[in-house]
Amino acid sequence: MIRRQRLAAGVCALLAALAAGIAFPGGAVADETARPAPKVELVLDVSGSMRTRDIDGGSRMAAAKQAFNEVLDATPEEVQLGIRTLGANYRGNDRKTGCKDTAQLYPVGPLDRTEAKTAVATLAPTGWTPIGPALQKAAADLDVTGADGVGAGGTRRIVLISDGEDTCQPLDPCEVAREIAAKGIGLTIDTLGLVPDAKTREQLSCIADATGGTYTDVRHKEELSDRVGQLVDRAADPVVTPVATEGATECAKAPSLKSGLYTDRAEFGQQRWYKVDVDPGKELRASVSVADDRAVAPNYGVLLRAVTLHGREIVRGEAAGNGRTDVISTGLRYPRPESDDDNATAETVCLQVTSSFSAAAGVKTTPGLPLELTVDVVDGPSKASDVAAFGLGRGWWLLGALVLTGFVAGLLWGWLSRWRVAVWRTN
Repeated sequence: MIRRQRLAAGVCALLAALAAGIAFPGGAVADETARPAPKVELVLDVSGSMRTRDIDGGSRMAAAKQAFNEVLDATPEEVQLGIRTLGANYRGNDRKTGCKDTAQLYPVGPLDRTEAKTAVATLAPTGWTPIGPALQKAAADLDVTGADGVGAGGTRRIVLISDGEDTCQPLDPCEVAREIAAKGIGLTIDTLGLVPDAKTREQLSCIADATGGTYTDVRHKEELSDRVGQLVDRAADPVVTPVATEGATECAKAPSLKSGLYTDRAEFGQQRWYKVDVDPGKELRASVSVADDRAVAPNYGVLLRAVTLHGREIVRGEAAGNGRTDVISTGLRYPRPESDDDNATAETVCLQVTSSFSAAAGVKTTPGLPLELTVDVVDGPSKASDVAAFGLGRGWWLLGALVLTGFVAGLLWGWLSRWRVAVWRTN
């Protein structure tokens, strides 16, 4: 009887839960719609060199068109996609005019696959290779805030496909990419080189590195379709977009930060200051990463210090590099003790970031190096459970479990061995 009552109660609870899920799906829907739509713009080189027939027996342009058609068919519904060209319209020899030849073939927005495919089908290799101007325009295409508020957040990605170097110097596309990254708008540029030479590979890699993107060599149609599709799909994945901030040259003028991920630019040899309020019983956890997005001298370091408003150092974290990696990171933790005073206020902790990078000869020092700062204020460690004991902390539980398991296993193995020996002697 009791089992039947429990079973009936369980069935009723399950039906109630299902009814609630059906009747009130608004929360889940609200969470989905609250997230800004991801935006991607495909930037295609349509310069004269795209006529070259060296990709699986066909031209580079034909491979690009096929890849675009396949990607357009597979683009996730939630992704707003656009297409921009460079070198598609001007056939003349005037360099000044040719370096302005970039146009939006299909605007960034909800995708009409038939219309986008029709636009791509009309392309024919024509003119110059103005990569720098095209990147500037593409960034503007993705940074426009529409009526729905999209553009103020969400993933934004440029996928650049080119088979040659920019022909519109001195507007260096690598410097353009750094300037885009310095704006702190969370825009990533991925690059693909079609049968590239060494100079093209170096330039496209530099563009991607400046914004945290990727570079890929492409020599076959299937490789191109797969890689572009992967990058478009990646834009649909939820990501944490860093908030742009600007550190000060002293603590008194520093911006106040809450828990979150922040991005900034640090000039060579310059200190950057930020402030964080820490309540009693809370713990401040902070980490910083500085990337060398251009050629720098070997042997460098980064220092992260937590100090009081009066300049007393609380704790520090530091790291050194020798040129083998392009990112260097360090972090620190500051647990503030509980206070017996019920009226105790938050303590302002100043975070100082200093890096010892130096630019290589002939390398521009502006904009500064990209800096990413993570700030987290969490509950502080308790007096018993979270305090490390002999360096193991909660690892004692695991150690005890392993010892007990080993003891029991030893007893069982010994008993089993003696039983087998007894059986053998009997036989």
